[in-house]
Amino acid sequence: MPIVVNLDVMLAKRKVRSRDLAEQVGITEQNISLLKSGKVKGVRFDTLEKICVALDCQPGDILEYRPEPDE
Repeated sequence: MPIVVNLDVMLAKRKVRSRDLAEQVGITEQNISLLKSGKVKGVRFDTLEKICVALDCQPGDILEYRPEPDE
């Protein structure tokens, strides 16, 4: 998939644990884990906003577009 989730990178940069982020955002730790692994089909804008507030970052710091090479 050409959209890559860099949430784990931002958590490491900010020295925040997934559990703490989940509490601040108001979602389960399991959902944070799924988001970090890229196994989600989408994310609500209000959830993305809360993550950005908690990590003091921009959506582009978390989500990245990497086009797939032509096959």
